[in-house]
Order: sequence, then structure tokens, then C-alpha cells
Amino acid sequence: MDYSVGQVAGFAGVTVRTLHHYDGIGLLSPGGRSHAGHRRYSDADLDRLQQILFYRELGFPLDEIAVLLDDPAADPQEHLRRQYRLLTGRIAELRKMAAAVETAMEARKMGINLTPEEKFEVFGGKDPEEHAEETERRWGGTAAYAESQRRAARYTKEDWKRMQAEVADWSAAYDDLMEAGEPATGERAMDLAEAHRLHITGWFYECTPEIHRGLGEMYVSDPRFRAYYESMRPGLAEHLRAAIDANAERLS
Repeated sequence: MDYSVGQVAGFAGVTVRTLHHYDGIGLLSPGGRSHAGHRRYSDADLDRLQQILFYRELGFPLDEIAVLLDDPAADPQEHLRRQYRLLTGRIAELRKMAAAVETAMEARKMGINLTPEEKFEVFGGKDPEEHAEETERRWGGTAAYAESQRRAARYTKEDWKRMQAEVADWSAAYDDLMEAGEPATGERAMDLAEAHRLHITGWFYECTPEIHRGLGEMYVSDPRFRAYYESMRPGLAEHLRAAIDANAERLS
């Protein structure tokens, strides 16, 4: 079968002008012409167009794509293997960015609309808005950040005090668990890890088990958060990280 330029543009989600341009620079010249001289694209042409669009999505300039596709030593399977490696690399980078967003949101703990006196009453000497400007500059456009901001904007002093009380109760329960020598992989530790995850989801943003795992890593690797959890009990950060991992496995 062969296809008109308009049909191919529709299949591929590109413009007719783009296909004309690819033809003009020799990147994708259709294999045939109609009796009237119109471009007709074969299945092989569509395969080549798919490869072009893959490489374009990965950021390759057109001249480099031409060199890759016209390499006589490369077969179609090699192109797919190369694209797979590039795509998995990009996915890994995006996951790192997502983890950084979660770290920033956890550090921010939302836009807190309290007077200085109320902030001191609720948080004591800690500054709940530390790093807020940098967090907003880097992650202010994300949906999770917006949701976190939206929720926090409506919280009253009593809401924040209730939230802090929940944290205090959870901290006391975890301290008891560690005092009893219970393992991070035990049922009670996993239940407290799940309570921790649900606290974040209930107050701030949707915290999936996978996101929670990323936070657990942050509690150990980020000195600020490690200090926060270690202030509850020495060794708690590492213990909690392991409990979060075990709970995520249980949920999966």
C-alpha cells in the first residue's frame, strides 16, 4: 500500500509542511509518485518516518538523524536498541527530577498563612518556611506543589496544631517501637510507616508508596531531615527508611 502526504501527516501527527521539508532536505523522500506527480509514501517510508520522529523526540538535530539512518552498518534493530537506551536514560533523569520535586515539597511544608506569633506557638523556634523561595522558584509550576499550596492556604492555627499533635503521637509510638527492639520489617513498624504515608497524603499531597520510598531515602541522605528524625530518637531515620521500604513492598 501507499499513502498520500495528507494521510501520512495524519498518521504521524505532523504537518504536511514538515513532510515537504523532510523531502526537500533528503531526510524522507517518498518512494513513489502518483500519475499527477503527488507524493506517495510506502510502508517502508512510514517506518523511516517513525525512526525520524523518535530521534527528534530525543533531541537529535535533523542532520544527525540523517547520518544515523543512512549508516549502512546499522540495521533497524540497532536503531531500536539505541532508542531504548536513550529513552531509559531519559526516564531515569525524569525520576531523579521527580524525587527532587518531592524533596522540595516535603521541605517546604506548604505556604503557611499564620502570623509570626501563631507560627511560634505552633512550630516553636523552627522556621516552617525555610527554603520556601528556592522551592517555589524551582517547582512552583508542578501540580503536586500547587495541590500542597492549595491545601495549606486554608489551614488555620488549630489545623496546624492538630497536625503537630498527630506528628507527636506518631513520634512517641515509633520511639516505643524502637525501645522495644522491634525490627523495621515487623508488622508494627510497617503500620507506623503506612500511618506516616497517610499523614502526608491527608495533609499535603498524594503520597504513593513509590514517592514514600523516595522520601525515606531523603530522610537518610538529607542532613536537615535526618537531623529532624534523629531528634526524635537516634537511629530513627534509618529505621524509618527501612520500614517505609518494607511497607511499600507489602502494599505492592
